[in-house]
Amino acid sequence: MRILEVCPFSSGICGVWSRASEEAKRLAEAGYEVRVFSSNKTKGAQTIARERENIGKVLIQRFKAIKLGGESFTYFNYQKEALDYSPDIIIVHNYRHLHTLVALNVARKLRKLGKRCKVVLVTHAPFVEGNITRRFFESWIVKLYDLTVGTLTLPLFDEILPIARWEIPYLLRIGAKNSQLKYIPNGIPELFFSQKKSSEREHLLFLGRISPKKKLDTLIKAIAIINQGKKEVFLHIVGPKEKDYYESLAKLTNSLNMNKYVKFMGPIQGLNEKIKVIDEAKAFVLPSRVEGMPQALIEAMAREKIVVASNSQAIRDIIKDNHDGYLFEFDNPEDLARVIKKATSKFHQKIRFAARKKVELFSWDRVIKSLEKVLNEAYSSK
Repeated sequence: MRILEVCPFSSGICGVWSRASEEAKRLAEAGYEVRVFSSNKTKGAQTIARERENIGKVLIQRFKAIKLGGESFTYFNYQKEALDYSPDIIIVHNYRHLHTLVALNVARKLRKLGKRCKVVLVTHAPFVEGNITRRFFESWIVKLYDLTVGTLTLPLFDEILPIARWEIPYLLRIGAKNSQLKYIPNGIPELFFSQKKSSEREHLLFLGRISPKKKLDTLIKAIAIINQGKKEVFLHIVGPKEKDYYESLAKLTNSLNMNKYVKFMGPIQGLNEKIKVIDEAKAFVLPSRVEGMPQALIEAMAREKIVVASNSQAIRDIIKDNHDGYLFEFDNPEDLARVIKKATSKFHQKIRFAARKKVELFSWDRVIKSLEKVLNEAYSSK
């Protein structure tokens, strides 16, 4: 089977690219012929990625892109090259992106030529709870897209793969059919379950992009509230920094006299280092409201960490409060401080074990088997 993966980015720090690249590598290792098409933009930087690159057996081809808005909304035309490649399956990543519509057109043209081509959409959870990160005009554009383009095109995909269960009601409301929907989450490398644990220390950990939607100001204020009492709590904030937001957090930390307690660190290089950083923390905290499928959260749960996260739709999809983690009310430093104190008061072995069991289904070996089954069924169907 010949497979084409299409996503907005194939360079830089990008959750969508992490899914697409791991998927592509593992499918190639399983014996499929796999290529990746993407824009030539580098996620999180102003640089242009090179036109061609190989990752193992997978050829990556990048196309000149026009940026249309936001952080990742671009247009790149790969139609001619896709027709030349003539894939049996096209896996397109990101609902509401124009490259997904190009894939439908490629499949239509190949079918006219008598060739079999199926299109599988991986949604990547673009449905923002309460529209809290979008301005009025942006929210209006998204709604208009869903009611027009979405309603017309979603039924045309052979399979639709939500990465989170909470997406499914949204997709059904805007035109997807139950028969199309197959829940396949993002995966966790098996090393998260097998590697020997490092010694645990006393600090808390946030791991991820340091950006406004992560609401790290809420977490820093909670640390300040806790440290006003007798207890001292330390926080490591680890990840790539968005300059303006990082500078605002640094000012907040200084104004609260928390420089001794809050440490900003750069992004992690390599899986072993990432696991070590998670292992050394006493607890993992995710204060954001807007999440699709929070990768760092499930990675921390796989390492049997105590996890504290905001009571948002996507996070409730993973955490059951007081069973395999702890939830707090979004944007409420006082409640977050209360929950952190509760979560760090004891070792909570039962909760740690329940967290690990909960996320075993996200292991990449399980995810790729589910994906292969969907692809083979799609390919063999009329």
